[in-house]
Amino acid sequence: MIGIGGIGMSAIARYFSSLSIEVSGYDKTETELTKALSVAGISVQYDDREALAPLDVDLVVYTPAIPSSHPQLNFYRNSLIPLMKRSEVLGIISHNSFNICVAGTHGKTTISTMIAHLLKGTDYAANAFLGGISVNYNTNFLSDEHNVCVIEADEYDRSFLRLSPDIAVISSMDADHLDIYGTEEALQTAFIDFSNRVKENGLLFTRFGLKRTADFQAKNHFVYSLQNDAADVYASNIKMKDGAYEFDVITKDKLIEQLTLNMGGMHNVENAVAAIAVASALKIDNKKIRAAVSSFRGVKRRFEYILRNSLLTFIDDYAHHPEELRALISGAKSLFKGRRCTVIFQPHLFSRTRDLATQFAESLDLADEVILLPIYPARELPIEGVTSKLILDQMQREDKTIVSKDSVLSTIKNRLDKMNPEFPEVFITAGAGDIDTLVQPIKELMEKTNFFHKKNGKE
Repeated sequence: MIGIGGIGMSAIARYFSSLSIEVSGYDKTETELTKALSVAGISVQYDDREALAPLDVDLVVYTPAIPSSHPQLNFYRNSLIPLMKRSEVLGIISHNSFNICVAGTHGKTTISTMIAHLLKGTDYAANAFLGGISVNYNTNFLSDEHNVCVIEADEYDRSFLRLSPDIAVISSMDADHLDIYGTEEALQTAFIDFSNRVKENGLLFTRFGLKRTADFQAKNHFVYSLQNDAADVYASNIKMKDGAYEFDVITKDKLIEQLTLNMGGMHNVENAVAAIAVASALKIDNKKIRAAVSSFRGVKRRFEYILRNSLLTFIDDYAHHPEELRALISGAKSLFKGRRCTVIFQPHLFSRTRDLATQFAESLDLADEVILLPIYPARELPIEGVTSKLILDQMQREDKTIVSKDSVLSTIKNRLDKMNPEFPEVFITAGAGDIDTLVQPIKELMEKTNFFHKKNGKE
């Protein structure tokens, strides 16, 4: 598996390993994901030389994020060993199973992880291929003997068009991956094509207010919403309590009362509505749904509380799209009213920054202070004139700066030294690059602040 450390690739690696198939792979750098694969008995190497490409394999799987110049990928292209994209393999794995596929430019990881958790212990317990690490199970792959799959359906490279959903969820279709699609309309068309892959008599759930809703042709099409009663499924009586939400969910034929979601962000209540809509359609008992929602501990890097006390709240999130940032910052400011909110954001991809700089600036202006890191390139080469300054220059907020990744800790330390312990604050790290490597050092730095351990400091 070339690119085995990717979140989608590592889930497939774990799937094959669960079937006692020998799995090995390459990735560019060692990460927590690759370390976990090694602990699970999956061999991972970090040298891309052609001479190290193993020959005794039956199948080579690669992710489109791997550059076309990769030596091992090119070696296999010129060999007789079968070579497949990740999306092709996922399509084959799920070809004969009952599939619940969750798509969207944002929200899909949380919804698919919630669905897998809600269905665990029922007749629909699934092999789940997730785009994030479930906090409940500390993995991005859940194995089960039932012939059911919960799949995070990835729009990148049109991967989700290889899937055959029995149930599909579409959470959002905002402009993204324009390096692949060219226009927002072309991206939307791909989502509509995905919805057309729902099997005969299958179910389609889409978020209320999506553009081009009239173009969805599924026979059984239902709309979910946070709390708009024009939708088929929606939440009501939403209350915030101690960083959690209490609410009811109303469907066409039932009322599920007294649900508790121990996860921040109003957008995650809406994500929960989508997951509950799927579970309810599968006739999962209300008591089971209520207990599963309450016990859901979230997804790592999705509004994840790293530190939470009466003085400091530190949240880490994977948000890398303007709408995700908007929901993240709005959710934090809503839950922790009156607290100063500082966001440390690492833009992801030169092309995304170029295409959405204005929208990023607008979302980041919701914070009280913004610390921008240089762009994380991932699979891309630099684009002339495209830097984090594109975002900074369009922000209206005056309290903003760009710092190197190496300078983040000293910058935050300076902020903490000036912090007034009488006025609690919220710090957020956000981005899909390697900003996650700063989370533990930032947490440790915060725990060393002079006022942190004062009486009543900890909860």
